[in-house]
Formats: sequence, structure tokens, C-alpha cells
Amino acid sequence: MEQPLNNDRMMKEQVLLGMSGGTDSSVAAMLLQEAGYEVVGVTFRFYEAEGGEAHLDDARQLAARLGIRHCVRDVRDEFRRRIVRYFTDEYLAACTPVPCTLCNNLLKWPLLAQMADELGIPYIATGHYVRKVCREGKFYLAPAADPDKDQSFFLWGLKQDILRRMLLPMGDLTKAEARAYAARRGFERVAEKKDSLGVCFCPGDYRAFLRRELPASALPGRGQFLDEKGDFLGWHEGYPFYTVGQRRGLGIHLNRAVYVKEIRRERNEVVLAPLASLYRTRMLLKDWNLVDEARVTGGAEVIVKIRYRKQANRCRVSAADGGLLRVDLLEPLEAIASGQAAAFYDAEGVLLGGGIIV
Repeated sequence: MEQPLNNDRMMKEQVLLGMSGGTDSSVAAMLLQEAGYEVVGVTFRFYEAEGGEAHLDDARQLAARLGIRHCVRDVRDEFRRRIVRYFTDEYLAACTPVPCTLCNNLLKWPLLAQMADELGIPYIATGHYVRKVCREGKFYLAPAADPDKDQSFFLWGLKQDILRRMLLPMGDLTKAEARAYAARRGFERVAEKKDSLGVCFCPGDYRAFLRRELPASALPGRGQFLDEKGDFLGWHEGYPFYTVGQRRGLGIHLNRAVYVKEIRRERNEVVLAPLASLYRTRMLLKDWNLVDEARVTGGAEVIVKIRYRKQANRCRVSAADGGLLRVDLLEPLEAIASGQAAAFYDAEGVLLGGGIIV
């Protein structure tokens, strides 16, 4: 298991904590400090709707009250280039993006490690609800004590150089316990903060976001809804506004339930079908990361999830041509969309890695 936070050997060592100004990272700061660490807080400016800076003030005030050093790093340009642009590009490519996964694996945690290196700080931490375990000399992430808050699904891309430095004080707490702890410490405002929901830069309808973010010339006009036989069913607003598995918001009324089965980008066509037609037993992954490749691709049965807090399906994983991973599902799974993330777990719930669905 991860070394306990109050281990004497670690006393008074420094940890760089990502502070968003929310409940979770604020409680993490208290727990780390209480455990004896010298906490240095950093708030990254990733995306701020309408120039809002309340989170910066909240983080600064908490740091001042706890007597810890705090700094701010502006990475909004990089966030827009690497995450927001990726988000819009994926919809234009007829894929379903996973911005929170990419942000955590390629931006948030690597930036935290980079800044810790610059400051000579050995450990890094956040308010993520996830735990860490060590097996045969390798570090893995494991689900948090609170299954409703567990965030392991988003972190499959982190490698050993990051994992070994991570301290995860929130992994053994439920959200209710975290709020109660803050209240007991006299931080009532922290305890009562609302949870952030959805994608930070696109909390509402992504279609409205695409229209605001992209020039009209980048978006196709209306196209045809077709059935599986190729027969015309009606008109749609343009293929980027639909995702595989979608049922609601299609803007078409038939006498049966239909779902998006396929998106044909080149012809601006969207194929609708009954749910039974959306089940598959195989998928391929690109951009994958596995803690122990032999353990996952050696023929043993593992668990795969393609949606946060939803399906958990048994599968077997093997190497495929072109550097891809082939995932053979032991139970059919519906609505597998290109661009989505797939995360692998063992029978005990330990995160083994994951990849992006081709």
C-alpha cells in the first residue's frame, strides 16, 4: 500500500499541492499539513469563464489561513491549445472527446511534476479521490473509498515517474467525511462549496460551445439521417452535433426508439438504428499506457470500462498491428465510440492502464 501520510521518515518533507480553490484540494492541504508535510500550493489558471477569478482568491485565502506558500501559474494558452482545440477537433473528426482524461494525463499532473522539479520539491499531490498501491516494485492507482467520487478512470495515462511521487490524501475519505472534516477545522465555507460538474470549459451543451468556438465555415450544414439500409429518415444539423450512442436531442420523431450507430464524416450522414444494433464485442485502442504490459496482454481476463462510473465488462487484451491494443469483450457492449477512453482494472479494482478507442 502507499506509505501512510504520517510516516516519520516523510515528516517535514515538501509536497507541491495543486489547489483549485474547491473543497477537495482545500481539505487535501489541511490533511497534508496535519500529517507533517510542508505544503506549497499552486493554482493553475487553465480556463476561466468570463474572466472569473474567484477560485484564485479562494485558494490564496486558504493558503494564507493555513500559513502555506502559494503561487499561481497561468497556463491558459497551453490549455486552449492542447485541450480546448483537441475537444473541437475531435467532434469535427466524428469522434467523442475525453478532455478530462487528456487534461489529467498530459497537462495537469505533468505540469505539477515539472513545477515541483523547478522548486526542488519531491512530492506532488491533488485533491483527487483515488488511492495508490505498490505491487512488485511498480505503482498503481486504485479506486477511492468513495465509489461515487472515485476518479481513477481519468488517470490511466500516468506513468511511473509521476505515480511514485504522488500523495493522495483524499483516497480514504468519502466526500461527506471531507466536508465534515473541513467543518470541524472551522472552514465552514470550504465544507459548503458546491461540487464542480462536467467539463470545466463546457459545462452545458457542447453543441452551443462548438458554435461559439468554431467559425461557421468549419461546420457542415444539414445532412441526412439514414437507417441501416441507407434509407432516408430525415435531416440533421451537421454530423459534429451527434455522438455514437446518442438517443436524446436528435430532433427527429419516429415511432420507435433509435440511437446514433455511425457517423459518416465525409458525406455528413448520421446512421440511426435500434439499440440492439449498437452492441460490439471488439475494439482497438491507440495511445495506450499500461503499468505492466505483460500482465494485461498475457491472456488473463481483466475488466474494462469505457464510461466513468458505469459499465464494467470482462475482456481479454492482446497486441494488434500498428502498435494498437485489441480488446475482445466477453460480454457485448453498446455504443463504443471512437475517441472515448477505455480503462483496465483487475478483479480487485486496481487500475492497470488504458487507451483511446480507435
